[in-house]
Amino acid sequence: MKIIFAVFLILHILGGSVGLITGTINLIRKKGDKKHKLLGKFFIYSMLTAGISSLILAIIHPNYFLFIVGVFTIYLTVTGNRYLYLKMLGNNQRPTPFDWAITITMLITGSLFIGFGILHLIKNNNFGIVFIVFGLVGMRFVQADFKNYKGNIIAKNYWLLSHLQRMIGAYIASATAFIVVNAKYFPKQIPSSFYWLLPTIILLPFIIYWTKKYRIENK
Repeated sequence: MKIIFAVFLILHILGGSVGLITGTINLIRKKGDKKHKLLGKFFIYSMLTAGISSLILAIIHPNYFLFIVGVFTIYLTVTGNRYLYLKMLGNNQRPTPFDWAITITMLITGSLFIGFGILHLIKNNNFGIVFIVFGLVGMRFVQADFKNYKGNIIAKNYWLLSHLQRMIGAYIASATAFIVVNAKYFPKQIPSSFYWLLPTIILLPFIIYWTKKYRIENK
């Protein structure tokens, strides 16, 4: 079991590292060209590697941190990539059973996160805030999925906006993992929940900005 854990830990570290590097490059450079798409493929595969391996690690040695990162990384990466192939949902295209399955899984997981968060707060554990925030974020994406899958398209380029939001969301999950793992080197006076939420606080304004910038209303 130790060998299996070590193997998946290495895969998790490699996947997360490659994801951080390629994700950072794509965040700061030109969007939509060949290099962006190539780096995007590396980002997707590395994030899936990091996400799947983190779930396995969390099963071998139960760990809230790895579980949360794994769930969000897989959901955001998969749906962010799938939206590139779901460009006609408002024009007779239908989501596949796989699309529904990944969204419903996030719906259930997000509900559990919120429930765990409330229980933690009742027990005076402020880490419950992290559970609630991530649960609400996940539920917001799920809500968007349900609207899009049913053809209730608001933005003409909904697929591009969804891709952008979720890829950045996956990057946030990776950055969160990196910061939390290295939090021991930061001031101990700062609560751990702050490090969990820091990437979200920093990058959420960029998601809002780029969503408004590229949004094309569906007339």
